[in-house]
Amino acid sequence: MNTLHRPRVLRALAGLAALLSLFFGVLGWYWSRIPERPHVEAVLADYPRAREVVGGLVTATLIAEAETLLDKPGGYLSNDRLPPGVWLDNMPNWEFGVLTQVRDLAKALRDRFSRSQSQSTEDPDLALAEPKFNFDNSSWLFPASESEYRDGIRHLRAYLARLVDEDQYNAQFYARADNLNFWLATVETRLGSFSQRLAASVGQRRPAALDLAGEVGARRSTPTPEEVLVKTSWWELDDVFYEARGYCWALLHLLRAVEVDFAAVLERKNARASLDQIIRELEGSQTPLRSPVILNGSGFGLLANHSLTLASYISRAHAAIIDLRELLAQG
Repeated sequence: MNTLHRPRVLRALAGLAALLSLFFGVLGWYWSRIPERPHVEAVLADYPRAREVVGGLVTATLIAEAETLLDKPGGYLSNDRLPPGVWLDNMPNWEFGVLTQVRDLAKALRDRFSRSQSQSTEDPDLALAEPKFNFDNSSWLFPASESEYRDGIRHLRAYLARLVDEDQYNAQFYARADNLNFWLATVETRLGSFSQRLAASVGQRRPAALDLAGEVGARRSTPTPEEVLVKTSWWELDDVFYEARGYCWALLHLLRAVEVDFAAVLERKNARASLDQIIRELEGSQTPLRSPVILNGSGFGLLANHSLTLASYISRAHAAIIDLRELLAQG
């Protein structure tokens, strides 16, 4: 190559690299934007009677959340192998949080909401939908995660279509206090775990004896120190933060649907105020983030600690869920 042309080629390559970097940066930013809400109205448009049928809104919201994972800008990113998706980690963690809630409710639908008693026959579509959502979230080929989740959505839609059918024995959704309590028990555990993981951003010493509290004869399988230091790695702070935000996003919209489908139960148990409190705390957890990075300042330090802020909302929602479950369990 002529030495006179070499600087021009290098400048052209550098300019192309800069343009590609800018393009992928803007595209990655756009793909990382969290959807404001699932497109429940689009699902309801396909099933007009879903608002009138008990369980219709909860099921439609679950479908909309699963479809949002796949159809949002950039699509499903957790299994991407090409740029810019392969460089992103906040959105894949958010997706996993949403997916966890989808899995939890799909299990509750299959095991409790659609069954009148423990020995009743499970719904055939829900029996097929639940394992589809429990497929590996990072598989990109043979089969891809998206194809498995699409199958799960297809079975959920088939269940909803039968639920809103005039044949009332075709499918069922039992809006009972014990069924709601069953699902909320899982939610309570999830929120408790997120609260602890987020609070561990600054590190906390935890007595190992707490694990056995409440029973004199309780034992553990392996010996542990009397006190353990629980601290989330600096590299995992944003992962835990966005996973928790994703789970709370999905839970928030499902609880709004629960407020409609379980209205009679909530009135009878005088529990609507407790549910409203949970919804308010979860709304707070979705406050837009004004920082380009997740800050990890100390509890009373100069810089903010986003993990502790989110943990405070989740902890209050967790406490309100405990109160709500106690009301639901009362006769």
